[in-house]
Amino acid sequence: MIDRTKLARAAGLCASAVIAMSLLSTGPANADTFVPLPGGEVTKTLSDGTVVTIRLVGESATISPSLGATPVHRNAWVSGSAQVELSGAAGGSIFPGYTVGCQVNIAGGGATGGVDGGVRSDGQNVRPSAGANTGGNLTLGPGQARSFYVLDLEQSDDFGNESHKKRIRFRGDSGSVTWADETIGLSGCGGYAQARAFVSVEVETENVITWVTLWGAPFSLG
Repeated sequence: MIDRTKLARAAGLCASAVIAMSLLSTGPANADTFVPLPGGEVTKTLSDGTVVTIRLVGESATISPSLGATPVHRNAWVSGSAQVELSGAAGGSIFPGYTVGCQVNIAGGGATGGVDGGVRSDGQNVRPSAGANTGGNLTLGPGQARSFYVLDLEQSDDFGNESHKKRIRFRGDSGSVTWADETIGLSGCGGYAQARAFVSVEVETENVITWVTLWGAPFSLG
């Protein structure tokens, strides 16, 4: 005689196992991907003998499935820390940021597709200009690249009006700034997309005012 209760229980167990297997198989496809990045270091001796060292440490990116659920949307959260050391007591300003490119090579120190958004680049050094962008919600088409700054510090100017600064100033022989889970949201790019960090430093000594930029390693946004 067939025990229908046992058969129903066994069928229920099989169905539960199938559901569990399905969840396991689809889960990784929708999971965030953590990408540790190597950071970097650059040292430059200025014309007055001052030695400038810039380091990018603790760098990482977390690549997320598109919130728009389409191939033209990418999302990432990036973290890192910029550290600057000078051989003498001087000072300067630290401008951390990222360059994002859509179907364009950004591996050579800058973006061959053009860097805009209030950022001037000579292929090695990045210098901010009026109207520079902050925030990483970008719309790019093929062959386009754009840089943005991590910092957006609100403060009052000399007349008491609200102003926003893209840098951290420091005095003496060292300075640093750390950021965590800065958003890169890219839309409009149907092909491959990359991003890379940069740390641009304006160094001020008694005799020299100049720029030094450290580029991080490029990483894929998918």
